[in-house]
Amino acid sequence: MQYRDLARTGVRVSQYALGGGVFGSLTGKQEGIRIIHRALDAGINLIDTSNRYGDGESEKIIGEAIKGRRDEVILATKFGAEPNGERNQGGASRRWVRQAVEQSLQRLQTDFIDLYQLHRPFGDVAFEEILGVLSDLIQEGKIHYIGTSNHQAWQLAEAQAASERRHLQQFVSEQSPYSILNRSIEMDTAEVARHHDLALLTYSPLAGGLLTGKYASGRAADSGSRAALLTGPAARMLDPELPENAQKFALIEQLQQVADQVGMTLAHMAVAFAQSHPAVTSIIVGPRTPEQLKQYLAGTDLTLSPDLLDAIDAIVPPGRRMDDQDPAWTPEWLDASRRRR
Repeated sequence: MQYRDLARTGVRVSQYALGGGVFGSLTGKQEGIRIIHRALDAGINLIDTSNRYGDGESEKIIGEAIKGRRDEVILATKFGAEPNGERNQGGASRRWVRQAVEQSLQRLQTDFIDLYQLHRPFGDVAFEEILGVLSDLIQEGKIHYIGTSNHQAWQLAEAQAASERRHLQQFVSEQSPYSILNRSIEMDTAEVARHHDLALLTYSPLAGGLLTGKYASGRAADSGSRAALLTGPAARMLDPELPENAQKFALIEQLQQVADQVGMTLAHMAVAFAQSHPAVTSIIVGPRTPEQLKQYLAGTDLTLSPDLLDAIDAIVPPGRRMDDQDPAWTPEWLDASRRRR
């Protein structure tokens, strides 16, 4: 396991981060604890979750699992994407952030959170407001560092400028999707991260499971697969039987051929690709079972040759996103009210 600098914080994090997105939903408590313990034993020291995953159950499972091992863990969680509709019980207001961090601390059974991240952008809340309360929480010792998730490059630059104007704590990281099928961060986010010394934590290296090699166009997904278990937009993105996914699955077939030619699984090639960008600090993997974690770990030392990277570039060009159904976040400026006079 390799370790890399979390920006200029002096903290070093593992090349793989363990994502808690499935804990409390697709993966139960005992299975989740086993996965966490095996990840720690393998040298993974960064665990990432959110207060919305499993409606808070993910944080509870992680808190239970790291009892007695807290010093081994760089613990990251997120706020701001709460699914409940209660007024002022979500978002990024000073009032809510203080409530959210206390709830996360309680669920995680810890006195502090290493990295506290804004889960998605909020165009109606000033960065100065958000950074103000986060700076206070750092001063109080409840969180150590702050980061963003799913932000656009221009928003990252604006946040850094707001910190400088008001002499507030700066974000030290950004969490974005990155895979062979979604290379959009290469267009600008990676360069902004490099320019502003932001650690780049990327998630979904397998494009939600598309790059596992399990799915083929026109063939129903196997029972027990992620595609069969999920519902809503995420399930549609993985459905190999949908006509609108035909082009995407044709690209996956080409990528499979490239992987076969070099004697590598498609999944291992995809994860190694996500690690190959020099701006990427850690990639977040989300195994549902200990066996899936074992498969991820088997590719830890894999590197892709320039010729292999060129072959991937020929199929999916740099900076492109081939899956427009990506459900991570929809900007508010795409709403009809913001596009029409």
